[in-house]
Amino acid sequence: MKLYDAHNHLQDGRFAGRQTELLAACASEGVARMVVNGACEAEWPQVLALARAHPVVLPSFGYHPWYVGERTADWQANLVRFLEQAPGAVGEIGLDRWKPGLAYEGQEDVFVAQLRLAVERNLPVSIHCLQAWGRLAELLRANPRPERGFLLHSFGGPREMIVPLAKLGAYFGLPGYFAHERKARQRDTFKHVPRDRLLIETDAPDQRLPDVRNAHPLTAPQTGQAINHPANLGAAYRFAAELLGRPIDELAAQVEENFLRLFGAS
Repeated sequence: MKLYDAHNHLQDGRFAGRQTELLAACASEGVARMVVNGACEAEWPQVLALARAHPVVLPSFGYHPWYVGERTADWQANLVRFLEQAPGAVGEIGLDRWKPGLAYEGQEDVFVAQLRLAVERNLPVSIHCLQAWGRLAELLRANPRPERGFLLHSFGGPREMIVPLAKLGAYFGLPGYFAHERKARQRDTFKHVPRDRLLIETDAPDQRLPDVRNAHPLTAPQTGQAINHPANLGAAYRFAAELLGRPIDELAAQVEENFLRLFGAS
């Protein structure tokens, strides 16, 4: 089976330069492609370097709402430059009203500006959203969207929004993290996602699976803190197959079709 990770952060410093080792483990799990998201200007060169060194990496460049306050005056020109060098995807972008102390001011302007860049190039978009689902839907309806669609990363919105968001072009990313007992609402929500709109993701090094499902335990050497290994994508697929009551090979074939439709084959 070929496995596709719709969203991770392979460039993250917590991996401490072990990316080649991590990717070897991913290959042993059957990982065929992964979308690696740069969340701010400082990360974009790292993502580009990984994509140039490793064909499995599909690069994605964007300003995450947590970091919009750090953007430079030239951030849009910088983003365009990276998209021209490696036109993979735009992301991770979005809206966040959940993170304590995070200013909301400026988030919408930065989100819409990046959405428009994706539309101009018809690139897929990876969207982060926490406690702003209604406003996100309004902005998506009010602005042009990439014809190929967009990913709602680790979708945690209400079940009632699945159909209207899908009509706008949404795909829904299911992380292995939702296997935790406390994520019962999210698991129920994903039972209602259309089959042709489902994608699987790790969000590595974040969103670890429950210990019992963690096939690739990993710690950050700087802190000793447990982090998520990108090769846990296989475990995330196994969780998804159990949740949805589908044979894993059938699920993998559908997810491959969905991934290639949104992100392309190369």
